[in-house]
Amino acid sequence: MKRRNFHYRALCWLLLPCLPAAAQNVDLKAKVELTRNGHGIHDASKVVVWLTPLGATPAPPPPAQTDPIPQLVQKNKSFQPSLVVIPAGGKVEFPNRDPFFHNVFSLYDGKRFDLGLYESGSTQFVTFDKPGISYIFCNIHAQMSAVVIALTTPYYGISNWRGEIGISGVVPGRYQMHIFHNSVSPDVLRVAEREITVTPGASFLGNISLAESDLELAHKNKYGRDYDRPEPDSPAYNRQ
Repeated sequence: MKRRNFHYRALCWLLLPCLPAAAQNVDLKAKVELTRNGHGIHDASKVVVWLTPLGATPAPPPPAQTDPIPQLVQKNKSFQPSLVVIPAGGKVEFPNRDPFFHNVFSLYDGKRFDLGLYESGSTQFVTFDKPGISYIFCNIHAQMSAVVIALTTPYYGISNWRGEIGISGVVPGRYQMHIFHNSVSPDVLRVAEREITVTPGASFLGNISLAESDLELAHKNKYGRDYDRPEPDSPAYNRQ
């Protein structure tokens, strides 16, 4: 009986390295607080937190885009939703559901593109082929803006209105924690970044406090000029 138990324990030790890596992965949580002028903001949603590996930490498999393709719908002279997170190399659809023309473009550090003028009821697709943050605008309606974040890591989460974030299935190791919110200045976001170590027993990334900026992101039209005043006779404003 003792010999049989010995063989059983030896077999368990031999099989232990073959157990799925997912059994060691960690589900992380974080809490975000947004403030403005020193006061807390009720809605702490749309804060994005993602982790990229450092040192010997293995790089996770590149995330794959799943169906359906996410949309940034143009409706009521706005993008709905205003934030989309996709894997690098993924697509976003831009359907026009307003009764007039739009011209979606981005000339910032992420994906640079110009969809040109397209009419009500039509749609366009853009592939975000490299990682980065793309600020999306309309060349006709200056008030329209959105953000597409393309990531090479599956380890990310987006806060709900209570500021709660969850990132699941993280392999233990060293990571750089990146943070984004459209109303927080890049300088504040850089200060909030930090290196973290995820251990098998970890579950909480900590509290993240971000101060919103009073300055909105200033932008020109796609030609680098100030926006023209709306012209009632323009096809961009006439109803179809």
